[in-house]
Amino acid sequence: MISLQTKISLFSILLFNLLIFSLATQKIEEGGDDNLLEEWRLASATYVKENQLSSITGGACGYGDLDEAGYGRDTTGLSSALFGRGSSCGACFEIRCVDHIHWCLQGSPSITVTATDFCAPNWGLPDEDGGWCNFPREHFEMSVAAFAGIAKSIANVVPVQYRRVKCQRKGGMRFTVTGSSYFHQVLITNVGSDGEITAVKVKGLRNGWLSMGRNWGQIWQCDADLRGQPLSFEVTVRSGGTVTSYGVAPSSWQFRQTFEGKQFV
Repeated sequence: MISLQTKISLFSILLFNLLIFSLATQKIEEGGDDNLLEEWRLASATYVKENQLSSITGGACGYGDLDEAGYGRDTTGLSSALFGRGSSCGACFEIRCVDHIHWCLQGSPSITVTATDFCAPNWGLPDEDGGWCNFPREHFEMSVAAFAGIAKSIANVVPVQYRRVKCQRKGGMRFTVTGSSYFHQVLITNVGSDGEITAVKVKGLRNGWLSMGRNWGQIWQCDADLRGQPLSFEVTVRSGGTVTSYGVAPSSWQFRQTFEGKQFV
């Protein structure tokens, strides 16, 4: 027969395990893996003038005005080896110039940038002379402001080291709703954690959770008419975290309106 003291001990162990499980589940739900730092990898970097940089007012990620999207001017385009057909849009990279005493800033300071555009390959030029974004090269086509944080502006192309890092965002994720009576689209910006969205679901009042597919960049789409319904969104990122924002948009929402939801912690 089990003694009272043994029962109390077993009950205490059970409560402790339940607490650990609860905390682990909360971590996965809200933020995923806190240790997002990766090992440094070698790449190269250039910059383009702002009047030539499509990501200032558009770009392959679909963000539009980067100031309004919450990304500012510390941004970069990615070669196809890094871009992943848009899956890396919104990712944060820490970059530092290395191994060039004349072009790198003293002390090799690093800067954190957000991926907002695609650097297209130029197969008419050699990889080492103008074809920097040719596959399989890993290359960053940085904004002027970002490049000035690691190297001298007289530099053409510089060797760099990079690693993915956690994105520091202000406020919640932003959902810009577009589409028509035949389909529903949403552009998701200002994403924390690792910034790389891997899955999105949407829910109205008259349906369950609907999985959305990537249309391009960070514009997600599903074949549903959700007009006149309050909208909730579930966002999952590369590191495994998931955040659910209930009732982000009221039933009176209109196309091209932007709504703020929860954020990864």
